[in-house]
Formats: sequence, structure tokens, C-alpha cells
Amino acid sequence: MVDVAERQGVGHAGPGETPARRDLPRAIDQLPAHRPTASGALVLTRNRLGRIALHIRQCTTDEVRHGHLFLFVPVCLGAGAAIWFAVKSPPSASVLLSILAVLSIPLVRSLRHTATHIILWGACLTVIGMLLAEWETRRLSTVILDQPLVTTVSGIVERREQGAAGEWRYTVRILQTVEPTVRRPPDRVNLLARSKHVPAAIGERLTGRARLSPPSGPALPGLNDFAFQSYFAGIGAVGFFLGPPKLEPGGQGEAVSLAARFDAALFSLRDRISNRIRAVLPGDPGAFAASIITGERRSMSEDATEVLRVSGLAHITAISGLNMALAAGIFFVGLRGLLSLVPVLAQRYPIKKIAAVGALIATTGYVLISGYQVSALRAYLMTAIMLTAVLFDRPAVSLRNLALAAIAILCVQPSTVMGPSFQMSFAATAGLIAGYAGWRARPRAILPPARSVGMRIAAASATFVCGTLATSLIGGMATAIFAITHFHRLSTHGLEANLAAMPLISIVVMPAGFIAMLMMPLGLDAPFFWVMGQGLELVLLVAHTVAGWGGGYIFPRLPASFLIGTVAGMLLLTLLRTSLRHVGTALIAVTVAATWWAPREKPSDVMISEDARLVAVWTGEDTEATLATNRARPSAFLFDQWQPVLGIDKPVPPLMLDLGPLPPGPDWRLGETWTDAQQEEAGMIFDRLIASAETRRFVCISQACALKLISGKTIVTVDRSELLGAACDRADLVVLAAKTRQTYCRSGAVLFSQTSLRATGAIEISGVASRPQGLAIKTSFEGAARPWTAHRLYDWRTGEADAEHMAPDPFSRGTKRPPTNPMPDINGSGE
Repeated sequence: MVDVAERQGVGHAGPGETPARRDLPRAIDQLPAHRPTASGALVLTRNRLGRIALHIRQCTTDEVRHGHLFLFVPVCLGAGAAIWFAVKSPPSASVLLSILAVLSIPLVRSLRHTATHIILWGACLTVIGMLLAEWETRRLSTVILDQPLVTTVSGIVERREQGAAGEWRYTVRILQTVEPTVRRPPDRVNLLARSKHVPAAIGERLTGRARLSPPSGPALPGLNDFAFQSYFAGIGAVGFFLGPPKLEPGGQGEAVSLAARFDAALFSLRDRISNRIRAVLPGDPGAFAASIITGERRSMSEDATEVLRVSGLAHITAISGLNMALAAGIFFVGLRGLLSLVPVLAQRYPIKKIAAVGALIATTGYVLISGYQVSALRAYLMTAIMLTAVLFDRPAVSLRNLALAAIAILCVQPSTVMGPSFQMSFAATAGLIAGYAGWRARPRAILPPARSVGMRIAAASATFVCGTLATSLIGGMATAIFAITHFHRLSTHGLEANLAAMPLISIVVMPAGFIAMLMMPLGLDAPFFWVMGQGLELVLLVAHTVAGWGGGYIFPRLPASFLIGTVAGMLLLTLLRTSLRHVGTALIAVTVAATWWAPREKPSDVMISEDARLVAVWTGEDTEATLATNRARPSAFLFDQWQPVLGIDKPVPPLMLDLGPLPPGPDWRLGETWTDAQQEEAGMIFDRLIASAETRRFVCISQACALKLISGKTIVTVDRSELLGAACDRADLVVLAAKTRQTYCRSGAVLFSQTSLRATGAIEISGVASRPQGLAIKTSFEGAARPWTAHRLYDWRTGEADAEHMAPDPFSRGTKRPPTNPMPDINGSGE
């Protein structure tokens, strides 16, 4: 028995008294490694997946219990609205209502919080968001001008802003157009008056000869569509007066409804406040102060606007959460402090709630004179909900309040979800609330409490600096996604600029400006505006200094998956409180990594603007490629948008040649045409132009340019329709910057004109020099016409949509039956 006990190592209690017990660890180490069988590995994997699923269910239960699923209500509404605006052919309202009814049946029958019910609720809210988007589109029905023209307009001035050079920008409600009379006039237009004239006050009647144009479409496919913004802003055309506009009698009192009269009075007050600020503070400080108080930003010089943008301080000029929070905080703290000086009031009445009501009134007045900007409305709703929560003894700053503000805006203006203002504003606020909530939830303080007065001052200063640094860092990271997507730029020194400028804004600028507004009715506002101007001078100094350090990073166009993935990850990271939020962190990391490592899309070979006036071609090899344009001075409005997308600083200008003048154009109104001699003369000039064409830049004469591709084919641009025949006979790709009824070149050359580009918008062409099977064309507009693009297909002669360009194909030789291969070969492959 002793031998058996010794062999088992349990015969004695003392350690190490038996050889078997002493050698047991060594024997275990010498055993062969355990290799689980396939069935064992399957069971182990199943157990692990079960534990993960259980953890997810527990976290989901915690999120439901804390009410965090409510935060996703505006997310679903916004997603539905974005889908409706983005798709080419959205479903009708009847189809959406049918889908909503089908999805609602299981929700009515059971109210349990299961995964299926959560998914169904999300789907229902998404459909509701699509219905809200269609409702807003139907409700507005903005008439957009179909083509540029010159006419005499008469209307009521509803808005006005003065520019930095003394020019005036008017928003005019059109009453009449003459010489010619526009059959389909827009209701409201934005007009610029550069000539010296007596400025028209809001509510007065203004008339003058003006050139009107439809709002611009995307500068390149996938870029910002200004017509979309104008449609939902109620603006049907933009333009400028050809001379000084004149006032007409009878303008006052034209607004009939009470709401219209209130709106006119409100904007008149806003205009007077802006003029008073600029009178006290001339130059950029006054324009800066007006942008902070009234939202008028056009009077600031281009230099100041640019340095604020490059330095990452442009957000200060928008009335956003910072301005609204400071205004509400100053009034709340100030009124509460004044009331606390009266012991009777402080003891008998809830002065905190009284101060909250006063701050709510003050912020309401602030948003009324701000021009109803999206950022101002969002900030006001958030501040109003916060102050209302104080009245009911509820937490003031929370993501739930932010969600309520987002729901309110999406129910009234769902189109704002497509703009960078809405996206960046809510992203920054959500990030700041979530970030500071995580900071407050830390287990203990980082530093021990300060005891002496000096240490307390140092601690307060450090807290302020760290708070400003954290605010700038969180806000910058939250909005970086949208800055990259919409503007293709990212400031590299915004953190330092905000760290230096935000104390000035919080301590000097906003308090002085708010006190000046209170003193303005008494005529005592000038000293406080002077203090505000001194603070803004220092802010501009910071902006100029930081802007001199570099202009930041420029990003090309990124795939749609980048915006979708990063936004989805950021929503999970900021709106959830359990460990599920780190799914968002992983999603952001994976999306960024996939975008970074994905092969870069090769840029298109040829870019053509929607008016066909600007044509750009990549020339040379990949490592030495340059962008040649057919204009020595391209339109700044277009080229400023092309630069970050194409990643260029300056284009290669064309070489101007003197090959003799082209024959004068015939007067088509008199039925004139070119004679044979004139056609022959134009052909000879084009022959010399083609013979002089280069491969690195355009070679131009007056109203015509040519460029020879590496493949030996030629691109020709012309500005007059009578030159089209000569260009088609000698080129392989022709771009006509004029209207024409000709839809194709009889010679087989590819033709793009203002008429065809009116329906497609700006285009990009790939494969011009390397694709043997033909061209790949990317257009700005595809599919059925949407309400903000329908004007492109309108024919003023018939008063209906232009059937000839309903399905635009620049290569088709007829509208009934396009050719089998609509991609002509211009590369010499013979295919």
C-alpha cells in the first residue's frame, strides 16, 4: 500500500517527501500536446460564438433599458431622406405608404423589444424619412429657370447683403419680366448689383436689366449640385444686373400675409443691425462681427475668408452651438447672478428657472436675427431643449436632447441632411457630448485636489486649456469625415488655431457682442463693439499666422463606401454606451484602411464643364501628367472646385496663334448662311490649326482650340455653331460651346454641345487614348429627371419637356433607334 501511495504521490502530506509527487510536474510537461478532434473544435467554436451572442444580447438589453435606441430615430429618418434624394428613381408615395403599412402590422400585434422588432422599427422610420423627403419636395415646387437669358425684372426685395467691395446682393421676389417676357418665370432670384446705385431697402420694389441663369449643376460628376440647394431654398435663378437697378414706387406694403410682413420686418431689423455693426467697426472686424451676430458673411474680404478656412477657424463665422451656448450661458449666469443679489427673490422664487426662461427668450431673439441658418436652428433647438429641461429639473446636456433637435429639423426640412452644415453640426455636437460623458464617467480624478489658492488658479487654467484642446480635437475629428468628403480639404493646424482663438471668442468677443446688443436700443453699444472688434482683430491675426504654416491636406474623390462606413462607425461610437460602441471603432478603422489600401481610380482623360466652355485634358505619362485647358483664364467658380478633386495647382494654359481672323458669323435671325468662299476660308484656317496642334497643351485661335492626343487623334473646341462643320470634318472629338440642333457629326466624330450637356451636366471621359473598345463616359445626371433637374429638359418653345434629350446620348445619330455600338472608336484600333 505504501508503494502504491508513493507512486500516486499522496502517501505523505509534506511536500517533496515522495519521488512521485516531486516528479509529477515534469511528467505532465513530458505528456504529448492535446489535439482536439474536429468535433471538439466545432463544439469549442460553437461555445465561443454562443458567449459572444450572449454578450451582444446583454449589451443590447442594456442599451434598450437606458433608452439609447431612441437616439437612432433621427438616424433612420435621415437615412431614409438621404436615400430618397440620392437614388435615381425613388418609389412613389403610394408605394412607400404600402410598405409602411406592411411593416407596421407585426409592430402593432406585439410590443416586445426583440431584435426583429428593432429592425422593423428602423425600417419603418427609414420609410417615414423617405415620405418626409417627398413631402418637402412636393410642398416647395420651386420653379427653376430653364436657360440663361437677359430680361428686365421687377420685384420686391426680400433679402439683401452688402459685399466687401460695396456691391449688393439682393433676393428678389419676381413680379414681372419684360423684353422678353419669361413664360416660366422663377418666383425668387438672387441678383448681384455691382454698379453704384441707391440701395433698395427690404420691402421696396426694384427693377433693372439683368442676366439670369439657372443655378449651376455639379462642376464634375459627384460634386456639389447647387441647383439642389437652390430648389429647397426657393431660389429659381441667379444672375446680375447689367447696370444700376432703379427703385420703383409702390414697393412698400406689397407683402400681404401676416407671416410675410413679419418676415420682412425681421430681416429689416437684421439689416439695420448689420449696418450698425459695420458702421462702428469698419473693415474685416466689422464684417466678422456681423457674421457672428446676424449671420451675414458676404461683407468679409476674400483674404480674411480664405485664411479663416485654411487655419480651421471658419466655423466661428457660422452661428452654431458655440455662439448659441455662449449667448445662453452669459444671459443665464448674468440674470441668475443679478436675481441672487435680491435676497427676497432668491428665497421665495426659483431664480434658476427664471434665468432659464430669460435665456430662452434671448436665444430666441438671437436665432430670429440670424437668418434661419441650419447651424443656428440646430443650436437653438438644442439650447431650447436644454433650457426647458432645466425648467423640469431634467439633465440639460444629453444626446437625447440632440436627437430631439435633429428629429425636429428632419421633420420640417429633411433636405438639410444632404448638406455639410447639418452633417458637420450634429457630428461635432454628438462627439462633444459623448466625449465629455466618457470623461465624467472615469473612475477617479487624474490629479489630487488643489489646496492653495495658487494651485487652484493653476488647476483652473489647466482645466480651461485642456478643455479647449479636447473640444477642438473632438470637434475636428468628428467633422473631418465631412470636410474630406464635401470640400476635399483638411486643415492640419486647426488644433493650434482653435487653442489660441477660442479663449478670445469665449472671454472677449461673445460677451462684449452680447452686451453691445443689449445696449444698442440705448445707443450705448459702441464701446462694447469696440472691445469685440479688438478681440476679432486678434483672432484674424491668429488665422493669418496659422494659415502661413501651410494649407493642409488635399484629398481626391473618395468612394461612397468611405462616407457610409465612417458615418456608421461614428454613430455607433457616439450613441451607444456599452462595449458594442467599439464595433463603430472597428468599422471606422476597417473603412479607413480599405480606402487607403484600395487601388486609386485612374483620373478621367477629358473633363468638360456643363456649359462646354471649359475643357481640360490630361496629357503626358502618369508620372509627368499635366492638365491642359482650352482657356487661359478658366472660370474661378469652376476651377476652384476642380483643383482639389484633380490634385493640381495650375493648369497648362493654351498657346495662342495668329492664323488670321475667321469669317464673321452669319445672322441666323435674317436667314443668312456662310458662302462657299467663307466656308473654304474657315476650313483652311482649321487645317493650319490642326497642323499646329501639340500633345502637351491646347493650341488656339480666336474661338477655336485644338489638341493632339498621343494616339494621333485630335480634340477641337469651338465657340460658334457655324464652325461646327469644319471642326467635325477634321477632328475626332468636338466640343461646341454653343447651342445647336445638330446631335452628331456626319463624319463620325464624337460631338458634345451645350444642348447635349444641358441634359447630362458636366461629364468626364476615360479611354480617349488607351481604351480600344471605345469611350467610358461619366455624366452628372442619370436616370429620370428629379424636381431640381427637370428644368434641364424643359423646352420653352413647346412648354413641355424636351423629348429629344429625355434619354441623352451624345453618340446617338437619332432619337428613335440609337446605333448598336454608340461608342465610336477614336483610337485607331479599327474595332
